[in-house]
Amino acid sequence: MKTRYLHTMVRVKDLEKTMEFFGLLGLKETRRIDNDNGRFSLIFMAPEGQSECPVELTYNWDGDEGLPSDSRHFGHLAYSVGNIYDMCQKLMDAGVTINRPPRDGHMAFVRSPDNISIELLQEGDSLSPQEPWSSMENTGSW
Repeated sequence: MKTRYLHTMVRVKDLEKTMEFFGLLGLKETRRIDNDNGRFSLIFMAPEGQSECPVELTYNWDGDEGLPSDSRHFGHLAYSVGNIYDMCQKLMDAGVTINRPPRDGHMAFVRSPDNISIELLQEGDSLSPQEPWSSMENTGSW
């Protein structure tokens, strides 16, 4: 029997802010299911040309009081990026905190508006260390 990756599902409290965040990472909505009877929406977002690798955002229309406060019960989502410094700068310019800066030119961590941990990895070889990233301290948890 063959196993194939389908998606990672995360529950979100603020759908619009979360979709905007994943849009900053380069993900686009690929599919949406609005379930009137169950009163929830499932929004699938994936990098362009990679619709087989979506994150499923589950939004309960009436709120989700059962959502853990730190939303880390699943670990994190990981994405490779063409230039980790450019991506982190783009996120910072949009008001996103870089929790673990890419001091090594290879790895960074940020959090979505719903506190979901996102790992960013430099595609290919690590970039040479650069300021201001080299001397930035960690912020919060990642």
